[in-house]
This record gives sequence, structure tokens and C-alpha cells, in this order.
Amino acid sequence: MPLFEYKPVDKDYYEREIRDFLPKRIMDAHTHVYKREFEHPGAGEDFQPGRSQQWPSLVADTNPVEDLVETYKIMLPDKEVIPVIFANPSRSYDMGRSNDYITECSKITEFPSLYVSKPDETADDLERKIISGGFKGAKVYLNFTPSYIPNKEIRIFDFLPHHQLELLEQHGLIVMLHIPRAGRLRDPVNIEQMHEIDKKYPKVKLIIAHVGRAYAEADLGDALDRIADTNMVVDISANTNQYVFEQAIKTLGARRILFGTDLPVTRMRMKRIVENDTYINVVERGRYGDVGDDPHMREISGAEAEALSFFLYEEIAAMRRAAENTGLTKDQINDIFYANCAMMFEVN
Repeated sequence: MPLFEYKPVDKDYYEREIRDFLPKRIMDAHTHVYKREFEHPGAGEDFQPGRSQQWPSLVADTNPVEDLVETYKIMLPDKEVIPVIFANPSRSYDMGRSNDYITECSKITEFPSLYVSKPDETADDLERKIISGGFKGAKVYLNFTPSYIPNKEIRIFDFLPHHQLELLEQHGLIVMLHIPRAGRLRDPVNIEQMHEIDKKYPKVKLIIAHVGRAYAEADLGDALDRIADTNMVVDISANTNQYVFEQAIKTLGARRILFGTDLPVTRMRMKRIVENDTYINVVERGRYGDVGDDPHMREISGAEAEALSFFLYEEIAAMRRAAENTGLTKDQINDIFYANCAMMFEVN
């Protein structure tokens, strides 16, 4: 039985919008690999509203590395894809087992990997785990911030503390950063702390995930201008905003942008729109259960729903339009979809 349905509408979308735009060889800088068995019994996601969205968990409650590989075969059938893999950064998962599984998968597949860290880990512990596990760096996430800190007050250094940054700097390692706060990329506290990392820890290779969660034009502000003179790069995972991509290309340049998918979430059948400066995922009624209380989800039915394809295709098509509008060359497109990530993760 196939892992998920691939419809004629998907084949048409891929051949019309995706296939000829993408290079033959691709690196995916942002994927989650995990097994259902790593979840704590009865945990049900130790969920704290405002720290993460619930809708991504509706797509796949398990994504072993075999499923990730199969996903590429289905969705990008004539491409060679090398993913960067890391665990599901959830408080309801056993992160020890999750990170160990990533090490196991990386050894078997030779896919580069990142260690999902927690802020209470000492520098010695982090060093031992990253080196022994063969990780290229750390994936940090606000879910692991101490629960007594109010959501709106979370700062980057609450879940990426200085003692860990010093260790990462010492080894010249990568940090994949999912930034906090309602202001997203344009938030002044985020901007200041990102600048502090860039200046104080220049050997840390900093990736700002999801273009700083700038899913709507209003999320940008002047943030890209303010990080233009830094060394940090952005990945475009789970983002479909053409305007944001165009501004990133114009401000940062193609060499500072990485393709990423955020699989398995981008297997979702959807189309993203923006209303009142808020992103909304439009999905088929009933496909993902009861989503009526989620302000980022909207259900449709009938022919309109039948025409929906994959989140991943929406992301790539948005980047294709941005590339066309900004006049990117084939070499620059290859930089975004392969060469930049290959250089950062030392993939031949």
C-alpha cells in the first residue's frame, strides 16, 4: 500500500510547475525523522498554547527514515534528494531515544544530521552527544524553554543558552534556529539576539528556519535589511510566500538561502493564503480531523478541495515564481536547492 495518495492533480502540478525548475540533485536542509514509539505514554504532546502549532502533527504521527525516502520517490520522482535529518522537537517525545535513532539513521544512510538539544544540557553533555552521535550541529526549539517563562516573553537565549553557543562556536558547528515571539522575524528582540549570536559567535553557522517564520508580508518589516550584513542564512521550509522569497533573494542573495521541506508536514494537501496579516492553511473538510478551533486552518469541500495538492509543491512553486521575478540564473537556483547546503554540511 502506498505511503500516501498521489493524484492526477499532483502529477500535473509537478510536471507543469516543479520538475523542470528543480536541479537534478537537491539537498533538503530541514526534515524531521521520528517514530511513534518514542512518544512518552499518555503524553499527548505536553502542549503549551503559543509555543507551537498543533496542525503540523495532523499530517503524520510517525516518519521513520524509510518513509522520508519513500516520500521523495513519490513527490520528487526524478530527483536525487539528500536530506538533513533531525528528530521531532516535542516535549512529549523521549529526546534521548529520538536523537539516538537519528544517529542510527545517519550511519545507515549517510544523511547529515542535527542534534535536537535542550537548554538545560551542559556544554560537556552537549559536546559528548554531538561528537559521539556524528551530528553536524544542533536544532534548537522554543518548546524546551522552561514552562515558567510566559510564551510572549520567550527569548532565543532561553532555549539556546550562551554556554551551549560557546561550545558550538568552539567546534564551528551549525545551529538550526526556529525563532520565538509573536512578531516573528521582525521582532526587535529576535533581531538583537540574532545579531548578538552573529557577532559573539562568528564560527557558529546559523540557519534561521522558515525565513524566520515570515509566512505573511507583515512578518518581514525591515528585518531582512537588518540582518543583511550578518553571516546567517535562511531556509525556506514550510513557507509559501513568494513576496518573502523575493525580498530574501534581493536582500540576502541566493548564496544565503537554503531549500528545506519540513517533511513530513509538507505532505499536507493544502493551499496557503494570508488574511489580516495571518497565514491560513486551506484544507479539505474532514481530512485532518476537527480543525475548527485553529485560526490557521480553514476547510473547503467539493471541486475546490479536490484541486488541492501538496504543501511542498506550493512552496517550490512560490520559489520558482520568485526566482523568475528576480532573474535568478540556473546556477543560483542550484545554489539554493543544492550547493549552499552541500557546502555548509560538507556533502560531496
